[in-house]
Amino acid sequence: MKQQRYYYLIKIQYLGYRLHGWQRQPGLKTVEGLVKKTLKFVLGELHFKVLGSSRTDAMVSAHESAFELFIDHEPLENMADFLVLFNQNLPPDIRALSIKEVDAAFNIIQHPKKKEYLYLFSFGRKSHPFAAPLMATFPENLDVDLMMQGAHIFEGKHSFHNYCTKPTPHTVVEREIDTCEILLNTKITASFFPDKSYLLKVTGTGFLRNQIRLIMGAMVQLGRGEFSIADIERSLAPDVKMPMNYIAPGSGLILNKVDFE
Repeated sequence: MKQQRYYYLIKIQYLGYRLHGWQRQPGLKTVEGLVKKTLKFVLGELHFKVLGSSRTDAMVSAHESAFELFIDHEPLENMADFLVLFNQNLPPDIRALSIKEVDAAFNIIQHPKKKEYLYLFSFGRKSHPFAAPLMATFPENLDVDLMMQGAHIFEGKHSFHNYCTKPTPHTVVEREIDTCEILLNTKITASFFPDKSYLLKVTGTGFLRNQIRLIMGAMVQLGRGEFSIADIERSLAPDVKMPMNYIAPGSGLILNKVDFE
């Protein structure tokens, strides 16, 4: 007899500064590891599995991420009560935002979704230490107007073979970016942030390993004068081998939201 399985979509947020990304790794603190440890306590003897929507890197934060919870045999009696208990036992840098039941046809990996990433940064002067978990600071002066111009080049469908870490022969490197722009940061603020900071906003359906951080790295190199606009355009040509070698620090990157269509 086939056992009954129940499916739940849970949205969470977390500060990634002390964590080694989403995926569970032996001997390291990860979001998945801490979530599963908390679920074992909250769910007791119930058998469960989790599957995340995004594998964020070490030190990367999420304003809104998601994972799917699979529970065998018995459903949650009260989802609202579960959410309260789950939050009470999660560490302070992880918070569950919502929970809803989905059906067996829902697949958090394959289901169509849009992701929005933000990369917060400042430059020219060292920031307050309290800003370090959320913002990268580049010591040199950057031509931010040129960076704003260059960011839009990534919009549309391109080959991102130069913006991926360790692709395999099966990696699909052609991806489509809906929005890529550098803006004055007014979205995430704090009293200890610099008077002026910026953000790179990137939206799309799916991204390659380190793609956003490599794009940000290329923008920093553009702002330093190491690249030209023509270099950025050339890097997206399918037949040009120009691997990006500067990965911007993980602490500036935030998965801002995940919308399931």
